[in-house]
Amino acid sequence: MSRAPLTAMPTLSAALLLALSAPTWAQSHAGHATAPITADAPPADGGSADHSQMDHSTMDHGSADHSQMDHSTMDHGSTDHSQMDHSTMDHGSADHSQMDHSTMDHGMPKPPALTEPREPIPVVTPADRLAAFPPIDGAMEHAPEIHSMLLVNRLEHWDGQHGTGQAWEASGWVGGNINRLWLRSEGERGDGRTESANLEVMYGRSVSPWWDVLVGVKQDFRPADSRTWAAFGIQGLAPYKFETSATAYIGEGGQFAATVEVEYELLLTNRLILQPLVEATFSAKDEPAYGNGSGLNKVEAGLRLRYEFSRRFAPYIGISHERLFGDTADYHEVAGERARDTRWVAGVRVWF
Repeated sequence: MSRAPLTAMPTLSAALLLALSAPTWAQSHAGHATAPITADAPPADGGSADHSQMDHSTMDHGSADHSQMDHSTMDHGSTDHSQMDHSTMDHGSADHSQMDHSTMDHGMPKPPALTEPREPIPVVTPADRLAAFPPIDGAMEHAPEIHSMLLVNRLEHWDGQHGTGQAWEASGWVGGNINRLWLRSEGERGDGRTESANLEVMYGRSVSPWWDVLVGVKQDFRPADSRTWAAFGIQGLAPYKFETSATAYIGEGGQFAATVEVEYELLLTNRLILQPLVEATFSAKDEPAYGNGSGLNKVEAGLRLRYEFSRRFAPYIGISHERLFGDTADYHEVAGERARDTRWVAGVRVWF
Protein backbone atom coordinates (compact mmCIF):
# COMPACT_ATOMS: atom_id res chain seq x y z
CA MET A 1 0.00 0.00 0.00
CA SER A 2 1.40 3.32 -1.09
CA ARG A 3 1.55 6.20 1.36
CA ALA A 4 0.88 9.87 0.75
CA PRO A 5 3.83 12.11 0.68
CA LEU A 6 4.61 13.72 3.98
CA THR A 7 4.41 17.18 2.41
CA ALA A 8 0.63 16.82 1.98
CA MET A 9 -0.03 16.23 5.66
CA PRO A 10 -0.26 19.89 6.68
CA THR A 11 -2.83 20.54 3.92
CA LEU A 12 -4.91 17.54 4.91
CA SER A 13 -4.77 18.59 8.55
CA ALA A 14 -6.03 22.09 7.71
CA ALA A 15 -8.83 20.68 5.58
CA LEU A 16 -9.88 18.33 8.36
CA LEU A 17 -10.01 21.14 10.89
CA LEU A 18 -12.08 23.24 8.48
CA ALA A 19 -14.50 20.39 7.87
CA LEU A 20 -14.98 19.93 11.62
CA SER A 21 -15.79 23.59 12.08
CA ALA A 22 -18.04 23.80 8.96
CA PRO A 23 -21.40 22.81 10.55
CA THR A 24 -21.64 26.04 12.61
CA TRP A 25 -20.85 28.16 9.55
CA ALA A 26 -23.08 26.18 7.24
CA GLN A 27 -26.06 26.27 9.57
CA SER A 28 -26.17 30.04 9.37
CA HIS A 29 -26.35 29.70 5.55
CA ALA A 30 -28.65 26.72 5.34
CA GLY A 31 -29.70 25.96 1.86
CA HIS A 32 -26.65 27.56 0.19
CA ALA A 33 -24.67 25.37 -2.17
CA THR A 34 -21.16 25.49 -0.71
CA ALA A 35 -18.12 25.61 -2.87
CA PRO A 36 -15.45 22.92 -2.61
CA ILE A 37 -13.25 23.36 0.41
CA THR A 38 -9.77 24.46 -0.45
CA ALA A 39 -6.86 25.83 1.36
CA ASP A 40 -7.99 29.34 0.39
CA ALA A 41 -11.50 28.86 1.91
CA PRO A 42 -12.92 31.77 3.89
CA PRO A 43 -12.75 31.81 7.67
CA ALA A 44 -15.34 29.88 9.55
CA ASP A 45 -17.08 32.98 11.04
CA GLY A 46 -18.04 34.24 7.55
CA GLY A 47 -17.47 37.87 8.61
CA SER A 48 -15.30 38.64 5.61
CA ALA A 49 -17.07 36.38 3.14
CA ASP A 50 -17.12 37.68 -0.43
CA HIS A 51 -20.69 37.13 -1.73
CA SER A 52 -20.11 38.88 -5.02
CA GLN A 53 -18.81 35.66 -6.57
CA MET A 54 -21.63 33.52 -5.20
CA ASP A 55 -24.40 32.26 -7.47
CA HIS A 56 -27.65 33.29 -5.71
CA SER A 57 -29.87 31.97 -8.47
CA THR A 58 -29.52 28.42 -7.17
CA MET A 59 -29.80 29.29 -3.49
CA ASP A 60 -32.90 28.35 -1.53
CA HIS A 61 -33.64 31.42 0.63
CA GLY A 62 -36.95 30.02 1.84
CA SER A 63 -35.30 27.83 4.47
CA ALA A 64 -32.49 30.23 5.28
CA ASP A 65 -32.30 31.45 8.86
CA HIS A 66 -31.45 35.12 8.52
CA SER A 67 -31.97 35.91 12.18
CA GLN A 68 -28.27 35.11 12.87
CA MET A 69 -26.92 37.09 9.95
CA ASP A 70 -25.22 40.43 10.49
CA HIS A 71 -26.57 42.72 7.77
CA SER A 72 -24.80 45.80 9.10
CA THR A 73 -21.62 44.89 7.22
CA MET A 74 -23.27 43.86 3.97
CA ASP A 75 -22.93 46.08 0.92
CA HIS A 76 -26.34 46.28 -0.74
CA GLY A 77 -25.36 49.15 -3.02
CA SER A 78 -24.12 46.82 -5.75
CA THR A 79 -26.97 44.33 -5.44
CA ASP A 80 -29.09 43.98 -8.59
CA HIS A 81 -32.67 43.79 -7.25
CA SER A 82 -34.26 43.86 -10.70
CA GLN A 83 -33.79 40.06 -11.00
CA MET A 84 -35.12 39.33 -7.53
CA ASP A 85 -38.54 37.71 -7.10
CA HIS A 86 -40.35 39.88 -4.54
CA SER A 87 -43.64 38.01 -4.86
CA THR A 88 -42.53 35.39 -2.32
CA MET A 89 -41.01 37.83 0.15
CA ASP A 90 -42.76 38.53 3.46
CA HIS A 91 -42.78 42.30 3.94
CA GLY A 92 -45.33 42.18 6.77
CA SER A 93 -42.61 42.00 9.44
CA ALA A 94 -40.43 44.65 7.87
CA ASP A 95 -39.62 47.64 10.11
CA HIS A 96 -40.32 50.71 7.96
CA SER A 97 -39.97 53.17 10.82
CA GLN A 98 -36.27 53.63 10.04
CA MET A 99 -36.79 54.09 6.29
CA ASP A 100 -36.24 57.52 4.77
CA HIS A 101 -39.20 58.12 2.46
CA SER A 102 -38.24 61.70 1.66
CA THR A 103 -35.82 60.57 -1.03
CA MET A 104 -38.10 57.97 -2.59
CA ASP A 105 -39.85 58.62 -5.89
CA HIS A 106 -43.23 56.87 -5.66
CA GLY A 107 -44.39 58.09 -9.05
CA MET A 108 -46.90 60.53 -7.56
CA PRO A 109 -47.97 63.30 -9.94
CA LYS A 110 -46.67 66.72 -8.99
CA PRO A 111 -49.12 69.65 -8.72
CA PRO A 112 -49.07 71.93 -11.72
CA ALA A 113 -47.08 75.07 -11.35
CA LEU A 114 -49.01 78.31 -10.89
CA THR A 115 -49.38 80.23 -14.08
CA GLU A 116 -50.73 83.61 -15.01
CA PRO A 117 -54.42 83.83 -16.13
CA ARG A 118 -54.99 83.29 -19.82
CA GLU A 119 -56.67 86.71 -20.09
CA PRO A 120 -55.43 89.41 -17.68
CA ILE A 121 -58.08 91.10 -15.52
CA PRO A 122 -58.64 94.63 -16.82
CA VAL A 123 -58.05 97.56 -14.50
CA VAL A 124 -61.20 99.25 -13.18
CA THR A 125 -61.49 102.73 -14.66
CA PRO A 126 -63.37 105.79 -13.31
CA ALA A 127 -65.93 105.31 -16.10
CA ASP A 128 -66.65 101.78 -14.82
CA ARG A 129 -67.18 103.06 -11.28
CA LEU A 130 -69.51 105.80 -12.53
CA ALA A 131 -71.60 103.28 -14.48
CA ALA A 132 -71.89 100.93 -11.48
CA PHE A 133 -72.58 103.65 -8.90
CA PRO A 134 -74.35 106.63 -10.47
CA PRO A 135 -74.53 109.81 -8.40
CA ILE A 136 -77.48 109.78 -6.01
CA ASP A 137 -78.23 113.48 -6.53
CA GLY A 138 -78.53 113.00 -10.26
CA ALA A 139 -80.87 110.05 -9.85
CA MET A 140 -83.07 111.94 -7.38
CA GLU A 141 -83.49 114.80 -9.84
CA HIS A 142 -85.54 112.52 -12.11
CA ALA A 143 -87.61 111.00 -9.28
CA PRO A 144 -91.07 112.49 -8.81
CA GLU A 145 -91.49 114.55 -5.64
CA ILE A 146 -95.17 113.65 -5.29
CA HIS A 147 -96.35 110.05 -4.86
CA SER A 148 -99.80 108.58 -4.38
CA MET A 149 -101.49 105.30 -3.55
CA LEU A 150 -105.02 104.01 -3.03
CA LEU A 151 -105.54 100.68 -1.22
CA VAL A 152 -108.94 99.02 -0.95
CA ASN A 153 -108.09 96.60 1.82
CA ARG A 154 -111.60 95.11 2.04
CA LEU A 155 -114.35 95.15 -0.55
CA GLU A 156 -116.52 92.22 0.37
CA HIS A 157 -119.90 90.58 0.57
CA TRP A 158 -120.86 88.95 3.86
CA ASP A 159 -123.44 86.35 4.82
CA GLY A 160 -124.25 86.26 8.53
CA GLN A 161 -126.63 84.50 10.87
CA HIS A 162 -129.07 87.41 10.73
CA GLY A 163 -128.80 88.65 7.17
CA THR A 164 -126.47 89.56 4.34
CA GLY A 165 -124.71 92.73 3.31
CA GLN A 166 -121.59 94.42 2.06
CA ALA A 167 -118.64 96.18 3.70
CA TRP A 168 -115.61 98.19 2.64
CA GLU A 169 -112.41 99.63 4.09
CA ALA A 170 -110.06 101.82 2.03
CA SER A 171 -107.18 104.21 2.57
CA GLY A 172 -105.02 106.34 0.32
CA TRP A 173 -102.47 109.08 0.42
CA VAL A 174 -100.74 111.66 -1.76
CA GLY A 175 -97.49 113.51 -1.02
CA GLY A 176 -93.80 112.97 -0.44
CA ASN A 177 -91.79 110.70 1.81
CA ILE A 178 -92.28 112.85 4.91
CA ASN A 179 -95.50 114.84 4.52
CA ARG A 180 -98.69 113.28 3.13
CA LEU A 181 -102.40 113.86 2.87
CA TRP A 182 -104.34 110.80 4.00
CA LEU A 183 -107.86 109.70 3.09
CA ARG A 184 -109.55 106.84 4.96
CA SER A 185 -113.07 105.47 4.70
CA GLU A 186 -115.05 102.46 5.92
CA GLY A 187 -118.68 101.47 6.05
CA GLU A 188 -121.26 98.72 6.01
CA ARG A 189 -124.55 97.93 4.36
CA GLY A 190 -127.14 95.40 5.50
CA ASP A 191 -130.56 94.41 4.18
CA GLY A 192 -130.34 96.96 1.40
CA ARG A 193 -129.53 100.05 3.50
CA THR A 194 -126.35 101.78 4.68
CA GLU A 195 -125.87 101.23 8.38
CA SER A 196 -122.57 103.06 8.86
CA ALA A 197 -120.23 105.15 6.70
CA ASN A 198 -117.47 107.67 7.39
CA LEU A 199 -114.64 109.56 5.71
CA GLU A 200 -111.42 110.84 7.28
CA VAL A 201 -109.17 113.55 5.86
CA MET A 202 -105.90 113.84 7.75
CA TYR A 203 -102.42 115.29 7.52
CA GLY A 204 -99.70 112.72 8.14
CA ARG A 205 -96.05 113.25 8.95
CA SER A 206 -93.44 110.52 9.14
CA VAL A 207 -91.69 110.52 12.52
CA SER A 208 -89.64 107.34 11.92
CA PRO A 209 -89.09 104.84 9.11
CA TRP A 210 -92.07 102.84 10.43
CA TRP A 211 -94.52 105.33 11.98
CA ASP A 212 -96.69 108.28 10.91
CA VAL A 213 -98.51 110.78 13.10
CA LEU A 214 -101.96 111.86 11.82
CA VAL A 215 -104.09 114.92 12.54
CA GLY A 216 -107.35 115.81 10.78
CA VAL A 217 -111.12 115.47 10.76
CA LYS A 218 -113.63 112.65 10.51
CA GLN A 219 -117.11 112.89 9.05
CA ASP A 220 -119.78 110.34 10.00
CA PHE A 221 -122.63 109.94 7.52
CA ARG A 222 -124.34 107.08 9.33
CA PRO A 223 -125.78 105.99 11.73
CA ALA A 224 -128.36 108.64 12.59
CA ASP A 225 -127.47 112.21 11.75
CA SER A 226 -124.05 113.01 10.34
CA ARG A 227 -121.54 114.67 12.64
CA THR A 228 -117.92 115.83 12.59
CA TRP A 229 -115.00 114.77 14.76
CA ALA A 230 -111.51 116.12 15.33
CA ALA A 231 -109.11 113.23 14.86
CA PHE A 232 -105.52 112.52 15.78
CA GLY A 233 -103.61 109.28 15.94
CA ILE A 234 -100.67 107.15 14.89
CA GLN A 235 -100.23 104.33 12.41
CA GLY A 236 -97.37 102.16 11.23
CA LEU A 237 -95.61 98.85 11.51
CA ALA A 238 -95.21 97.59 15.07
CA PRO A 239 -92.48 95.09 16.06
CA TYR A 240 -92.86 91.66 14.45
CA LYS A 241 -94.61 93.36 11.47
CA PHE A 242 -98.00 94.04 13.00
CA GLU A 243 -99.76 96.79 11.06
CA THR A 244 -101.24 98.99 13.77
CA SER A 245 -103.54 101.99 13.71
CA ALA A 246 -104.82 103.87 16.79
CA THR A 247 -106.98 106.99 16.38
CA ALA A 248 -108.78 109.14 18.93
CA TYR A 249 -111.79 111.35 18.13
CA ILE A 250 -113.25 114.37 19.90
CA GLY A 251 -116.83 115.24 18.96
CA GLU A 252 -119.57 117.69 19.88
CA GLY A 253 -120.61 117.92 23.52
CA GLY A 254 -117.26 116.60 24.74
CA GLN A 255 -117.79 113.11 23.38
CA PHE A 256 -114.61 111.10 23.14
CA ALA A 257 -114.17 107.90 21.09
CA ALA A 258 -111.27 105.77 19.93
CA THR A 259 -110.57 102.99 17.45
CA VAL A 260 -107.66 100.50 17.50
CA GLU A 261 -106.97 98.11 14.63
CA VAL A 262 -104.21 95.49 14.30
CA GLU A 263 -103.49 93.38 11.19
CA TYR A 264 -100.89 90.78 10.39
CA GLU A 265 -99.93 89.14 7.10
CA LEU A 266 -98.73 85.54 7.24
CA LEU A 267 -97.16 84.39 3.97
CA LEU A 268 -98.03 80.74 3.40
CA THR A 269 -96.44 81.02 -0.06
CA ASN A 270 -95.31 83.98 -2.14
CA ARG A 271 -98.89 84.47 -3.34
CA LEU A 272 -101.09 82.78 -0.70
CA ILE A 273 -101.43 85.08 2.32
CA LEU A 274 -103.41 84.65 5.54
CA GLN A 275 -104.48 87.93 7.19
CA PRO A 276 -105.78 88.01 10.78
CA LEU A 277 -107.46 91.25 11.88
CA VAL A 278 -108.75 92.62 15.20
CA GLU A 279 -110.57 95.93 15.59
CA ALA A 280 -112.04 97.49 18.75
CA THR A 281 -114.00 100.75 19.38
CA PHE A 282 -114.49 102.70 22.58
CA SER A 283 -116.70 105.59 23.76
CA ALA A 284 -116.47 107.85 26.80
CA LYS A 285 -120.21 108.69 27.06
CA ASP A 286 -123.53 106.97 26.46
CA GLU A 287 -125.27 107.97 23.24
CA PRO A 288 -128.58 106.11 22.92
CA ALA A 289 -129.47 107.99 19.74
CA TYR A 290 -126.40 106.53 18.04
CA GLY A 291 -126.61 103.14 19.74
CA ASN A 292 -123.33 103.60 21.60
CA GLY A 293 -122.69 103.01 25.30
CA SER A 294 -119.74 104.04 27.40
CA GLY A 295 -116.64 101.86 27.56
CA LEU A 296 -115.85 99.08 25.09
CA ASN A 297 -118.49 99.14 22.34
CA LYS A 298 -117.57 96.51 19.74
CA VAL A 299 -114.83 94.02 18.88
CA GLU A 300 -114.44 92.48 15.44
CA ALA A 301 -112.06 89.60 14.76
CA GLY A 302 -111.55 88.28 11.24
CA LEU A 303 -109.44 85.81 9.33
CA ARG A 304 -109.06 86.23 5.57
CA LEU A 305 -107.13 84.09 3.10
CA ARG A 306 -106.23 85.79 -0.18
CA TYR A 307 -104.40 84.77 -3.33
CA GLU A 308 -102.42 87.47 -5.09
CA PHE A 309 -102.60 87.01 -8.84
CA SER A 310 -100.57 90.21 -8.77
CA ARG A 311 -99.66 92.63 -6.01
CA ARG A 312 -102.49 94.88 -7.20
CA PHE A 313 -105.27 92.30 -7.34
CA ALA A 314 -106.04 89.59 -4.79
CA PRO A 315 -109.42 87.89 -4.18
CA TYR A 316 -110.03 86.42 -0.74
CA ILE A 317 -112.39 84.40 1.42
CA GLY A 318 -112.69 84.34 5.18
CA ILE A 319 -114.71 84.48 8.36
CA SER A 320 -115.54 87.37 10.66
CA HIS A 321 -117.06 87.55 14.14
CA GLU A 322 -118.55 90.68 15.75
CA ARG A 323 -119.61 91.18 19.33
CA LEU A 324 -121.17 94.17 21.14
CA PHE A 325 -120.53 94.91 24.81
CA GLY A 326 -122.18 96.77 27.66
CA ASP A 327 -124.88 99.36 27.01
CA THR A 328 -124.14 99.19 23.30
CA ALA A 329 -125.36 95.58 23.22
CA ASP A 330 -128.48 96.56 25.16
CA TYR A 331 -129.34 99.38 22.76
CA HIS A 332 -129.08 97.09 19.74
CA GLU A 333 -131.15 94.32 21.34
CA VAL A 334 -133.92 96.80 22.07
CA ALA A 335 -133.85 97.74 18.38
CA GLY A 336 -134.32 94.06 17.44
CA GLU A 337 -130.65 93.36 16.59
CA ARG A 338 -128.33 90.70 17.98
CA ALA A 339 -125.36 91.42 20.19
CA ARG A 340 -123.08 89.05 18.24
CA ASP A 341 -122.86 87.66 14.74
CA THR A 342 -120.59 85.35 12.76
CA ARG A 343 -120.21 86.01 9.04
CA TRP A 344 -118.67 84.31 6.03
CA VAL A 345 -117.03 86.83 3.74
CA ALA A 346 -115.72 86.87 0.16
CA GLY A 347 -114.19 89.84 -1.54
CA VAL A 348 -111.23 91.39 -3.28
CA ARG A 349 -108.24 93.46 -2.27
CA VAL A 350 -106.89 95.96 -4.81
CA TRP A 351 -104.54 98.92 -4.85
CA PHE A 352 -103.60 101.56 -7.38
